[in-house]
Amino acid sequence: VQLQASGGGLVQAGGSLRLSCAASGRTFRRYAIGWFRQAPGKEREFVATVSRTGSNTDYADSVKGRFTISRDNTENTVYLQMNSLKPEDTGNYYCAADQTQTDYYRPTLAGEYDYWGQGTQVTVSS
Repeated sequence: VQLQASGGGLVQAGGSLRLSCAASGRTFRRYAIGWFRQAPGKEREFVATVSRTGSNTDYADSVKGRFTISRDNTENTVYLQMNSLKPEDTGNYYCAADQTQTDYYRPTLAGEYDYWGQGTQVTVSS
């Protein structure tokens, strides 16, 4: 599966952005999809993940209540709605895919994902 992330940009603190992760291939529904981010000089960190059908999700504590991950398997796309953005949300956001056996499983570790998109930059100004 090939992934393409988009929707990043420059936004003021308190604003919103919606990221999209578009996937190629007819087996998209077999994959859990995760979002990760990496700020300059920092390690890549987990943001959110969604299971194959979208029924199960997980979030990093730092984004709970502000970010929402969802997916549309008819469009082969996963979304990350980001509200109440903070300067510390700044970074390059990547989506990743992991083929899973159940709808419950949604990985939170970067090493569990097999496929990665190219990243989209999010900058939040104070």
